[in-house]
Amino acid sequence: MRAVVTRVKSASVTIDGRVNGEIGQGLLVLLGVGPSDTEAQAVKLADKVCGLRIFEDENEKMNLNLATVGGQLLVVSQFTLYADTKSRRPGFTGAAKPDVAIPLYEAFLSECARLGFPPQHGRFGADMQVYSVNDGPVTILLDTDLM
Repeated sequence: MRAVVTRVKSASVTIDGRVNGEIGQGLLVLLGVGPSDTEAQAVKLADKVCGLRIFEDENEKMNLNLATVGGQLLVVSQFTLYADTKSRRPGFTGAAKPDVAIPLYEAFLSECARLGFPPQHGRFGADMQVYSVNDGPVTILLDTDLM
């Protein structure tokens, strides 16, 4: 699984002109699922995201996590994180098909909620518009194959 995690002052996802999920301070997570990913990886990635210490403390050091700052999560499915960019026209055969990806996306959401951060979220496969006010900016790339 891959996640692009951005520290935000606020973020929202809109589907068909209506806000589907919205947060204040917290993390915007763009989540991609690969064809060989597992539920164990979804759990591990959720734990990593929820525990990331990327919020500044009183000394302006990234030392605080979501719990410490009372932050929220917005999670948006993003199959394009598995794009093959060898040519100028990306291919997406490296992304998991919906029958694999949807349960793992949902497992990630469930684990975040179990950890105390019930996420706002988009809708898998929908045409979504994502809005964010990045804080920093701070953006971290996580890949379960590298964790």
